[in-house]
Amino acid sequence: IVKYFCEEPMEEMNIQHPGLTGLRNLGNTCYMNAILQCLCSVPPLVEYFLSGNYQAALHNENSESAAAFGSLISDMWRGEFDSVSPEVFYSVLGKQYPTFSKRTQEDAQEFLICVLDELHQALKKVRAQLWSYSARMKHQINETSIITQLFEGQLSYEITCLKCKSTTNRPESFTVLSLPIPSKSACSLQDCLECFFQQDTLTWNNQIYCSWCGTKQDAVVKATITKAPQIIIFHLKRFEWQDWGERKLSTDICYPLSNLDLSPYSSPLFYKNEEYSLCAVVNHSGFLNNGHYTAFCKHPVTKNWYSFDDARITEIPDSSVQTDTAYLLFYTSHGLLYTH
Repeated sequence: IVKYFCEEPMEEMNIQHPGLTGLRNLGNTCYMNAILQCLCSVPPLVEYFLSGNYQAALHNENSESAAAFGSLISDMWRGEFDSVSPEVFYSVLGKQYPTFSKRTQEDAQEFLICVLDELHQALKKVRAQLWSYSARMKHQINETSIITQLFEGQLSYEITCLKCKSTTNRPESFTVLSLPIPSKSACSLQDCLECFFQQDTLTWNNQIYCSWCGTKQDAVVKATITKAPQIIIFHLKRFEWQDWGERKLSTDICYPLSNLDLSPYSSPLFYKNEEYSLCAVVNHSGFLNNGHYTAFCKHPVTKNWYSFDDARITEIPDSSVQTDTAYLLFYTSHGLLYTH
């Protein structure tokens, strides 16, 4: 379990509203503000940056973005202002990812992945490992950071050739799971998970090359979670591209606020029997190119839910957290939730 302590733990900060600071919209930057508020509601990530521990881990070539992120997190948790400007972080990140420097509406999920990757690159520790396999020495590079420790999980895709029945396993790391939505009217998060983890048959252009058969063959593939992250993020795939353009699914998806169980989708060999509680939601209203992003976040100290709409913050009841505009769901494992 990841645990970091800052000089002033969140509960002991002598300020009235720590972690309740709005972010000014710089011109179509609601997608960024919503993501930053969600990351600001993850206690071990916040404590890591508030402690200043990140400064010793910075790599020169990526340090600017992480330093700007750390400064912004500090401003948001200091509680001195009702709102602050994320201009410095936005400008620095835009140098690395020009897509996000145009002041145009962008996708919050794509922005989140870029932010997590940028922070990982800036803070990673590289460990070279040597191990022997069939009398050959292999060189393995293991990169870890606060980002991988908190957000990275691993899937295993079991692929079975339908001709010779041989099976191979392909591991794949993830920080965000993109879930299909199996209904146009209403469904549950469990329905989306069942759809993602169901067995698929690969035929025609999707055939796999079977090393045993020596040719391409039909196959079945099934994914399981072999490493569940401390914070698991679900991306609900509301946008579909069709022949006539983009379409948004307004499906009402029911998701639990607590006791999310991932055991049905996990390998019994690796699963730690942990349950998850919702800690943040990114909402999207409107259409892809002219919509608006907001965030619902559970405050780590008060345990109350708040709505973040750029610079505007409103306390909301638990019953209002369930909405048909949910786009990204952040869940925290109970093991992590009660450590700080």
